Amino acid sequence: MTSSGRDGAHPIRVLLVDDEHLVRSGFRLLLEVEEDVEVVGEAADGAEAIERARALRPDVVLMDIRMPGMDGIEATRRLASERSAGRVLILSTYDTDAYVFEGLQAGASGFLLKDAGPAELLHGIRVVADGEALLAPGITRRLIARFATRRTAEREAEERLSVLTEREREVLSLVGRGMNNAEIAEELFLSPATARTHVSHVMVKLAARDRAQLVVIAYRTGLVEA
Repeated sequence: MTSSGRDGAHPIRVLLVDDEHLVRSGFRLLLEVEEDVEVVGEAADGAEAIERARALRPDVVLMDIRMPGMDGIEATRRLASERSAGRVLILSTYDTDAYVFEGLQAGASGFLLKDAGPAELLHGIRVVADGEALLAPGITRRLIARFATRRTAEREAEERLSVLTEREREVLSLVGRGMNNAEIAEELFLSPATARTHVSHVMVKLAARDRAQLVVIAYRTGLVEA
């Protein structure tokens, strides 16, 4: 597993999932003017999102949470189990802890609010397409606070992290603090390629789908503290 599923040679293929047609239309108008982004389809609920993702194989699924029938959390969970179905970026009106944590646990690679500006949304799509984790401002701080008050037992944490080398623990800690591969390389005096390799090894060893799940693991095990 690598930290990026794209080589940058082709536009980022995006599937829009929202039960409101006007919302989908607005996102389409915003995204279609970007040369490196291509809207390949739309879906109005979770079940349709799964069907369309399987057929269209997008790079990023822009997913609403609250929809009739199958909601975005369940759709994300099912798509995350199909590694060829694209990375999910949740875009919601609500930033409550329950939605954030359920989304990350379900396998989402990022979470943004619908009031995010166009530049922030486009940045989010590009970051998630490149295999990075993305959380809206403020959410990372709440994530730290929540896991700081619900710390996993030391023995359980040690068992979870025992498969990692000391260097890999350092890398996981830096991922948990929100650093990208270039920043990790600079912090640990490594080449970017070596940093990327370490991140990939950590993902494989911890059975994490992407960096968002590594962030959660880093806090849950107490490797990163508030």
